Amino acid sequence: MDLGLDVTERNGFAVLAVRGEVDVYTAPRLRERLVEMVSQGHHQVVVDLEGVDFLDSTGLGVLVGGLKRLRSHEGDLTLVCTQRRILKVFEITGLTKVFQIFDDVDAATGGASSD
Repeated sequence: MDLGLDVTERNGFAVLAVRGEVDVYTAPRLRERLVEMVSQGHHQVVVDLEGVDFLDSTGLGVLVGGLKRLRSHEGDLTLVCTQRRILKVFEITGLTKVFQIFDDVDAATGGASSD
């Protein structure tokens, strides 16, 4: 399965739409893209996981690493995810307390309320 990584801008946020499977084989590409985004000056990043079919612990580690990197630059990394099976991974690991998770990109970028 190939990994799709598309970056767009919305309301001052860099939105990284991820498609496919994020696992031990593809996670390094996601890590490289996040590092690249931070080095380009993007410090408010939304990772849209709506197109993700599978997320393993390696992928979670990359997202946590991205969050730490962005916070060290006074930034933040938030997630968009409504898929039950992907959300469950965040719930089981306790990462729902670490990440802000929104229902859509508009809510994550301040375009609309997720409440």
